[in-house]
Amino acid sequence: MSKLLVKADKGNGRVAHVTPQSAGWTYVGFDLHRLKPGQNASGSTGDREVCLVFVTGKGTVTAGGKDLGLLGERMSPFEGKPWSVYVPQGSDWSVAADMELELAVCSAPGSSGGLPVRVIAPDDLGQEVRGKGTNTRYVTNILPEGQPADSLLVVEVITPGGHTSSYPPHKHDQDNLPAESYLEETYYHRLNPPQGFAFQRVYTDAGKDGRRALDEAMAIEDGDVVLVPEGYHPCAACHGYDLYYLNVMAGPKRTWKFHNAPEHEWLMKA
Repeated sequence: MSKLLVKADKGNGRVAHVTPQSAGWTYVGFDLHRLKPGQNASGSTGDREVCLVFVTGKGTVTAGGKDLGLLGERMSPFEGKPWSVYVPQGSDWSVAADMELELAVCSAPGSSGGLPVRVIAPDDLGQEVRGKGTNTRYVTNILPEGQPADSLLVVEVITPGGHTSSYPPHKHDQDNLPAESYLEETYYHRLNPPQGFAFQRVYTDAGKDGRRALDEAMAIEDGDVVLVPEGYHPCAACHGYDLYYLNVMAGPKRTWKFHNAPEHEWLMKA
């Protein structure tokens, strides 16, 4: 199995755990909790900031000493927008499940320490359609550049069955602004119906010897997490199975500037 593919555990509790140390990088962390009614997930941000994303279900939230009440509403990541909570560095947080709950904990280094805890409601989220034809996908911006955070960029994407996404292939692994930014990235994948599968390839440009330093092609199943430390990272959803993914990105500068694979850039004008 690819070292870039993280299989979530079965059952309940924290079922996926990605840290900068386990991933071999510097910035992005990602945890996934599956909770039954009455179960809790909690943590302390330390020197990091966190975005709690209610992938499905509802829970009662406290963060930074504030009681934020019962949040969450959708029962499927393929229906509607999520509720989320931004938690700055130096804060505790806790979520008690009111019903079956899938909670994503997205983290990255904090820096300012001056941002407040805030609830990010579905009505606060912008949506957009990207691509054309069988490259069409639907994007929900949870924590984009235009919203306050120190490092985190968080977004959801739904790719219909038979469509491609993160395509034409692009990368963001060079700290070379304004042309390209360095951002590590995780993909948390869900499929509808859940027995389906999709594909994701993570690969770098070929060197002078014609070889690629990284070239991994993975079959993605419901609940998988993919690590993107560098390189291009396109996805393909198989016919009959819609693909959802939650992206977490972070790097030395909080901006998303990507570089398209030159040999495939013609697709942008096709």
